Amino acid sequence: MRAAIFRGGEIVVDTMPEPVPSAGQVLVKTLACGICGSDLHARKHAHRMVEMAKHFPGRKPMDLSRDVVFGHEFCCEVLDYGPQTQRKLKAGTRVCALPVMMTAQGPQSIGYSNDNVGGYAEAMLLSEPLLLEVPNGLSAEHAAGPSRLQSASMRSTRPRSAAVRCRW
Repeated sequence: MRAAIFRGGEIVVDTMPEPVPSAGQVLVKTLACGICGSDLHARKHAHRMVEMAKHFPGRKPMDLSRDVVFGHEFCCEVLDYGPQTQRKLKAGTRVCALPVMMTAQGPQSIGYSNDNVGGYAEAMLLSEPLLLEVPNGLSAEHAAGPSRLQSASMRSTRPRSAAVRCRW
């Protein structure tokens, strides 16, 4: 699959293996992903984010010598389920989720992780219990960035989404 990968201090488009869902996980196709200010900050100051993460117990810092796929404000489409899932949503359902992967070792972030790719990839894994179905009629771009839209609506009478539709 293709992804916008943070590599060597730059964001480059390259290919990487498609993820395979394990227990409790759902494979999804990215439809839209917000470009968050924290992603822009990470692009320039990832080393500072790594140092800060070391001060939070249980937080696994990014290894900047390895690839990272950002993107924690996303809207996706369900493709497939891993084992030990309830499969409440059918394939093709549009979803959002908290950018957290539930693991046996505890919660891990999605997007600022070497292990859990974010929405700047064509596909990603999400934890099934954290999925939220997107209501009918809401665009993928708007569903991808509710926190940004909420902030924008406080500043302006005409909020605009900073999410971009993924066109691979």
